Amino acid sequence: MKTLSIKDIAVQANVSITTVSFIINGKAKEKSISEAVIEKVERIIEESGYKPNQIARSLRTGNSNIIGLIIEDISNSFFSRIARLIEDKAYKRGYKIIYSSTENNVDKAKELINMFKSRKVDAYIISPIKGIEEDINMLLTDNKPVILFDRNLPNVDTNYVGADHFNASYQSIESFIKQGKKNIALVTTDIDVQQITERYDGYKKALEDHGITYGDNLVVKIPFNQEEAATISQIKALLQSQKIDAVLFATNYLAISGLKVLKQINKQIGDDFAVIAYDDHEAFELHTPSISTVQQPLEEIAETVIKMILSQLSSKTKLENQQVIIPAKLIIRD
Repeated sequence: MKTLSIKDIAVQANVSITTVSFIINGKAKEKSISEAVIEKVERIIEESGYKPNQIARSLRTGNSNIIGLIIEDISNSFFSRIARLIEDKAYKRGYKIIYSSTENNVDKAKELINMFKSRKVDAYIISPIKGIEEDINMLLTDNKPVILFDRNLPNVDTNYVGADHFNASYQSIESFIKQGKKNIALVTTDIDVQQITERYDGYKKALEDHGITYGDNLVVKIPFNQEEAATISQIKALLQSQKIDAVLFATNYLAISGLKVLKQINKQIGDDFAVIAYDDHEAFELHTPSISTVQQPLEEIAETVIKMILSQLSSKTKLENQQVIIPAKLIIRD
């Protein structure tokens, strides 16, 4: 079957080429084209399998209908799940997502922003790291919508969507204390980003508020991106060096390394020893006993991010920036 051109569609629908063009480019409503005509043209397009040339269309409209998504690490289940949700929600609204991982490397993050610029993406969704403030501010100067998520940059005035990490961490430690735990450790990462700092602050404040002395010896900061064998030996040293009765793991990949350590040293999770992992993972449900977790509201974060990006894209004027903080949920299992 011959693929139809815009001209063929116009002839079949008995309307002008301009009308078909407006409908394809999403401008039918603002050009007051009737519902009946829109439906007729859309039906012919669907039946013919017409696919508009994306590059030609972007040159004509100035829009690529592509959004750039920059995250820390697509192999981490937290980021892969949220990327998938964002992709699905964007696709349903006529946008494609291209994404890449920074691996918390400033140079790589800068390169990715430049690559997305050359691809002429319409907007940016970024889980940022310190050191790219200037690059993001340049995007904002170019009037590109930018939404930061999962972590914020204090010196960048733009939209932000994230979870309440301080309270989630505080509640985790409080639940340990209510179980009678006294020697509570925190295994975290050394990256200097807001959401990791908030997890540490929540841990410290919960101990102080419940009259438990904070000790540096109970906090292990694992270097980001180090080999897992080194991480395992650091966690093992922590658990074997003192009588610890509870651990909060500040990320899911650290918790998985922690579970490997428990298996190696034959330490059981039960009445004497409790674990909570930040960011859920299917391994935590499959583990016996299953592991309690802090679940971030992925669905709500993705939905809020997409709604904010689309309202920025459709607005002719600059909208007021919003900071949306959504509560995380402590799931106590077994």
